[in-house]
Amino acid sequence: MTDVTSAKSSRRPHHWRRDLVELAALFTAVAVADAIANTIAHVPDGVFLLVASAVALVATATFHTWWARSHGHAPPERAAAAEEPDTSDEPTALWRMRTTVRDEPGTLAKLCTALATHRVDILTLQTHPLADGTVDEFLLRSPAALQASDLSATVSAAGGCRTWIERADAHDLVDTPTRVLGLATRTALDAAELPLALRQLLGRCTITSRPAVSVTGRPTGEFAPVEGVLDGTSMRLRDPNGGTIGVERPYLPFTPTEFARARALVELDARLGPRIPRGQQPLTLPQGEEITVRRADEDDLEAALAMHARCSERTLGLRYHGPVGDADRYLTHLLSPRFGRTLAVCTTSGRLVALGHLLWDGEETEIALMVEDAYQQRGIGAALLGRLTELAAEAGCAHVYAVTQSSNTGMVAAMRGLGLPLDYQVEEGTLVVTAMLDPTAVHSLPPHGDSGRR
Repeated sequence: MTDVTSAKSSRRPHHWRRDLVELAALFTAVAVADAIANTIAHVPDGVFLLVASAVALVATATFHTWWARSHGHAPPERAAAAEEPDTSDEPTALWRMRTTVRDEPGTLAKLCTALATHRVDILTLQTHPLADGTVDEFLLRSPAALQASDLSATVSAAGGCRTWIERADAHDLVDTPTRVLGLATRTALDAAELPLALRQLLGRCTITSRPAVSVTGRPTGEFAPVEGVLDGTSMRLRDPNGGTIGVERPYLPFTPTEFARARALVELDARLGPRIPRGQQPLTLPQGEEITVRRADEDDLEAALAMHARCSERTLGLRYHGPVGDADRYLTHLLSPRFGRTLAVCTTSGRLVALGHLLWDGEETEIALMVEDAYQQRGIGAALLGRLTELAAEAGCAHVYAVTQSSNTGMVAAMRGLGLPLDYQVEEGTLVVTAMLDPTAVHSLPPHGDSGRR
């Protein structure tokens, strides 16, 4: 923790009493010296005694000066520099830590002192009041050799309990008000950002959206009061679109402060209503045909149903993994920004010919594609997959997975074309391909205008 002291506050106060005492001491010393001099001057060899005394005083003063400089009586700044080792080049690590302390004077100071003994720098600190204590949340910079177990033991010895520690990175250096404002801005611009904003606001947690009506049109019974429900490690918030938004994390109970922040984000989303970015991105297919990629939502339901009608049963079966007759029922869910992001591919005439979905599935992220039969094998699927993967990386997802049939060689080839590490799992003809998102690899994808040429 860094203390900054202004030049004004560093000036020493002037005390007139000290000046009077020093002046009185000076006059007393002069009087005593005059009395001694008069006494010595009236005795034989008095002049020589005075000269000898002066020489002795000069020698004593010289010896005292040499001794002070040689035995640590240096100015405070130099002495401090000599005592403190230079740790500017020492490797460090960032940690996020939360611990609960008693709500009593001095408990936080004791905790900070204990951390300072291990050269741990407190970069940020938040306090979350509770009924029987306080949750303190720290961002720490410590020597790299200091382990999480050492930090936890230090905090416990200083009075902290229910301590949770995890590694942090440079993104955590942003102060909380700035981060909250950024999340609110993203939520205001795009309704699909709310689940991601909640996840980034509350740390590692699982966000689920439970609609009030199932895909078959039946009520699900999911309901939350307007004020929401806080229950330890879970909270339930009313979804502005109907249903419930659930937030869970296993490692630490939510505090009332976190609950209030989450409610504020959901209320902002409710007040702004439906919204989605409407930008279009042109793509040129290898055959020279021009298409556009844009965000889609519930307003595209009619066009998506028309595309379904033009698709073969095999195409619908590969996408939805179930009865073809149920395919239309899923569109309302898939096009809702509450459950993810959907990209639509349109021809120059405005005809919708492909859909790509990025679906929030708790802590996981699913990616899915469907291209109309007449436009398959033109690079549209690869272009959609590349753009959806970029969106997932921008949203902070660690990986994405696609569920398809093992016979769907086109989807497998498109996933391999991303150039990312892949994991394959096959069970009873169902193939799950997981791509690990390396930000460097994702940012090195071809520009959007060229991605359709794969």
